[in-house]
Formats: sequence, structure tokens, C-alpha cells
Amino acid sequence: MKHFAATLWLLSFWPIYAQAPLPVWQPDERKALESKGWVAGSLLLSDEPIPELKEEPIKELKVEQPKAEELIPEVPASVIPEKFLPQYFAEKPGSFLVDPQGLLSAEQARDRLEFLKYHSGDSSIDLYIYLFKGDQEIPGEVRQEEIVERFYSYGKPAAVVFYYLGAPQRSVLYLSPSLTEAVPAVEQRRALQSSVMQAFEKLKPTEQLEAFLVQSSIRVYWMERLLNAQKEEASPLLVEAAAPVKPVKLSFLKKHEPEIRAIVGKWAVPVSILIALLFAAISGNWWLRRNMRYRFPDFHVEPRLGGEHAAGVGAVISFASTALPPASQRVQVPDYLRRA
Repeated sequence: MKHFAATLWLLSFWPIYAQAPLPVWQPDERKALESKGWVAGSLLLSDEPIPELKEEPIKELKVEQPKAEELIPEVPASVIPEKFLPQYFAEKPGSFLVDPQGLLSAEQARDRLEFLKYHSGDSSIDLYIYLFKGDQEIPGEVRQEEIVERFYSYGKPAAVVFYYLGAPQRSVLYLSPSLTEAVPAVEQRRALQSSVMQAFEKLKPTEQLEAFLVQSSIRVYWMERLLNAQKEEASPLLVEAAAPVKPVKLSFLKKHEPEIRAIVGKWAVPVSILIALLFAAISGNWWLRRNMRYRFPDFHVEPRLGGEHAAGVGAVISFASTALPPASQRVQVPDYLRRA
């Protein structure tokens, strides 16, 4: 209640404060403050009109032009030295890793080559890697598509990658002509993109190459499945030709005719008797099973509701053993005690 009364008391003075004029600067006081520096809010905290701002002309800035020696020329991408071009593009490489410039150390090159050899032994599609520097350019007179078509049109299908060490995003993937129809262009781009993404998860260029090769190998396996599926669709019914039976030469039979006759005459009677006994045993077993009869013993059934038998009343007779015939058993056993 006290707070409410105090609030009403303060509000009673509001008309006086609302009508009070804004403070006015004294001339001497304002000049003294302005001489020391700019006074924040000096134009707003008074009733004096705001002086109009004078538009001053924009002064042209004079910037000194850079000197010729200060200009940094653009460094053009280096072209592959001409001495390495024959080792790259003159013929089909004899190794899965093509690195005539020696961009990898001996140990690194050996490890990558072993991986590519293992992939070739486990897949029906080879994987070739051409290594270049990250900033190198292939000369314009060299057409990569023509190189792949010329060298990889025969033999085992192959996936050829032009890889730029340290710049995986510049890599290019080509397939041998036998694979281009089986593997769509979308799948080719997806394979290259996934390999580049795996490479970018590493920092060192050599580790990027390793990750790129592993992912490329996985994607090549998927290409292999597409190729096999296309082959199955093209030839759904494959009939294997039976191996020709080598005819028995008559000269061999005529030459060994006495020995053959002696062997046949010696074993003809025992074999005939053995066959007859086997047939008789099978026939006898079949006849015994067909004429087999089972005998069940007569037992006195316990009374049910005061009577030995009645309409709709039955009893279950069970025996101790399921292996012995019922005729040889004389002791009844409740059904819940019977052994299975």
C-alpha cells in the first residue's frame, strides 16, 4: 500500500516535468566545452535549431600506382617435361603404377604397387594409376581418351586414373571401351567423387593417394558387378558343351581279347550269385514288412463313473516303453509317466 501511494505521489508531478523546457547552453559554457573537444548530444539537448550541414566536395584520393618490379606475375602451371612423355604415353605401361618422375619414394611406390597387384589378382578389372605433380598440366597434343582407347581396348578391362599428387580434386577417371557401356557415366562420376572425398580426409599427399586407391578399388568392384550383370542379361542361357568321349580303339580290344575273356569267365558266376542273393534279400524284406501283423494284449480297464464302459467314455492305454512291442509288456503306465 505504501509503494502504491508513493507511485501516485510521483505521478502527480509528471505534468510539471513534461512541460519543463529543455536546458539551454550558456554561451561561455558551451564555447569552453567545445574548445576542449566535441560534446556528445550538444545539438539534441537544446531547443536551438540544428545548423544545416554543408556539403563539401569529395576530394579525389591520389593513390600511387605500383611499380613494375612490385607486380607479382602469375605463375603458370608447369607442363610435364618432354623427356617423361614417352614413358607416360608412348605405350601401354608394364606396371599398374606409372611414376616416371619418381614422385614417390621407393618404399611408398613399392607399397602402392603391391596393393594394385593384389587388386588385380582379386578382380576382373585392373586399376592403373598415372602420377603427376599437383600443378602439372598434360600437353595439349596428348589426348587422354585416345590413349586409353588405344592401349586398353584389348586384354583385361581396366580403370585408368590420372592422379595429381597433392591435388586429388584434379583427378580424372577413364574406363576401357569394354566397360564404358556396362558402367553408366553417373556411376563413373560417383566413383571418382567418393574416392576424392576419401582422399581429402587425409593431410599428407602420400596418405591421400593411399586413401584414394583403397576407395577406387572398392568402386571398381561395384563396376565389376555391373559388368557381370550385363553379361548375364545378354546371355541368360549358357549351355556348356559336353566333353567329347574318346572312342575305344578296336585294336586295343582285339589285342587283349584273351585276357578280357578270362577275367569275365572267372568272375561271372560269383558276381551272378551275389546279385541273386542281394535281390532275394531285398524281396524277402519287402514281403515280411508287407505281411507283418501286430497283436495287442487284453487289459482290464478301470471303471469309469461306476461302469466298465459307457457311451462317450473312453480310456487311454499306455505302456512303459515305446521301443518294445505291446505284446511283450504287461504293466500299464499313466500317460504322463510314459517315456517318449
